[in-house]
Amino acid sequence: MSAIFQSPDLGEKELEVVAAIAELKRKLGHAVSDAPRRWYGLLRRVTFARAVRGSNSIEGYDVALDDTIAAAEGEEPLDPKTEAWLAVGGYQTAMTYVLQLAADPHFGYSADLLRSLHFMMLSYDLARNPGRWRSRPIFVRDDERDEVVYQAPDAELVPSLIEELLQFLNSTREIPSVVQGAMAHLNLVMIHPFSDGNGRMARCLQTLVLARSGVLAAPFSSIEEYLGRNTRAYYDVLAEVGSGAWHPERDARPWIRFCLVAHHRQATTLLVRSRETERLWNVLEGEVERRGLPERTLLALADAAIGLRVRNATYRPIAEISNLVASRDFQSLVAAGLLVPEGENRGRFYRASDELKAIRAPTREADRWTDPFTATAGTG
Repeated sequence: MSAIFQSPDLGEKELEVVAAIAELKRKLGHAVSDAPRRWYGLLRRVTFARAVRGSNSIEGYDVALDDTIAAAEGEEPLDPKTEAWLAVGGYQTAMTYVLQLAADPHFGYSADLLRSLHFMMLSYDLARNPGRWRSRPIFVRDDERDEVVYQAPDAELVPSLIEELLQFLNSTREIPSVVQGAMAHLNLVMIHPFSDGNGRMARCLQTLVLARSGVLAAPFSSIEEYLGRNTRAYYDVLAEVGSGAWHPERDARPWIRFCLVAHHRQATTLLVRSRETERLWNVLEGEVERRGLPERTLLALADAAIGLRVRNATYRPIAEISNLVASRDFQSLVAAGLLVPEGENRGRFYRASDELKAIRAPTREADRWTDPFTATAGTG
């Protein structure tokens, strides 16, 4: 008899939703991978950063999107360094490793892999025992409601429960990747094998399972952005399935349905963003050519147009230019009325001007979405 949560048999409606998600991801894959597109790098960078930011925001670690991108590119943040910055940096390192593993032909899930990912996430604070299984009882507290909502299984059960989870992940059974990833997430977060960082680890593991499926390029596989935007619903469904303690006999169907909705919503959102990004890039190409600006300045303008704070340190490496050339480019963009400078010296950055915002506005489209289980307009 299994000691961990088991995947439920999918009903007809659930199979229909799985098929609908597969079709959305096929379209998304075609949109972002069919041919080299110059705007792909922008979409990929921002999508990866939104996933990292979304997962950490669930734990209360809020970092601006442009600073999350800076962390991913090894740059210093614009805002002051805080524990949130360190948490995002650690998670970014673990997620970057996940992206590296996505297509590894020699890959296998192991306890050492899980502990290594955990160490990457929490190595900034050794008091949190990064990379080690917990040795004590652990309780999950809902600070918003000021109550204990979950008691994890005894610490001595952790190694054997993790071993069964790994057997499930390494098996060749036929199961949709969206379901396998959801079950990996559910079991890891319910086992709660670490003294801290279990939620982030569970979300990272789910992304790894999805990336390994090869359905989409790894940055576009994650539902972490959706979870970050729907934190209360995320906590509520885990509480429903967990029922306050370790109950692996309980039905995981509500959790599976929640994750299927998340995949459907996230894929729909990314399809919209891919079309918007292509339109924005094409419009900016025309503006750059018309104004006689260097073609590379598209990179700075596109970032600013979607609301990011652009600076020399982040523009320079993606444009592959020197500090001096980058400074001259910014001077040209300010003179053209497209960027507005703020701050001084090392703290200087550039925002979109009203003119650039006006150029961006017509490229946007409504992000309409219908809940695949209820066929009604959804939110989030």
